[in-house]
Amino acid sequence: LIFLRHHIDDGLKYEYLTVENPLELWQNLNDRFEHLKAVVLPKALNDWAQLRFQDFKTVSEYNSILFKIVSQLKMCGEVITEDMLLEKTYRIFHASNVLLQQQYRLHGFTKYRELIGSLLIAEQNNELLLQNHESRPTGSAPLPEVNAT
Repeated sequence: LIFLRHHIDDGLKYEYLTVENPLELWQNLNDRFEHLKAVVLPKALNDWAQLRFQDFKTVSEYNSILFKIVSQLKMCGEVITEDMLLEKTYRIFHASNVLLQQQYRLHGFTKYRELIGSLLIAEQNNELLLQNHESRPTGSAPLPEVNAT
């Protein structure tokens, strides 16, 4: 009861302050918020269907939003497996990256975290290559050594 009261929203605390039985408090809260599943599920399913990798600037942003949607789906009783996460990520690669998608599929990842780890490493390496290119574009002469003169 102390744990429930400590973690409950302040607005609800005063409403349920007189309830002494933890089971009764839990059932009251469940009755009050059970309908949220009916509200959250359609939006979460729509977000899942509309999710595209190219809508995000970084892999971390995509991963964060994906797990937010997955959490909502799981809260509503939907089952999301590792295979579903992998397949969703493979299928939403941009059309220009079909070859890249096939290469990741051939890796044979069995866990979503392995795929995301690989994507994060690739993203970081790509950023380093771009930074190196911007510091000295291809074909430009290297800067002279400081002590050369």
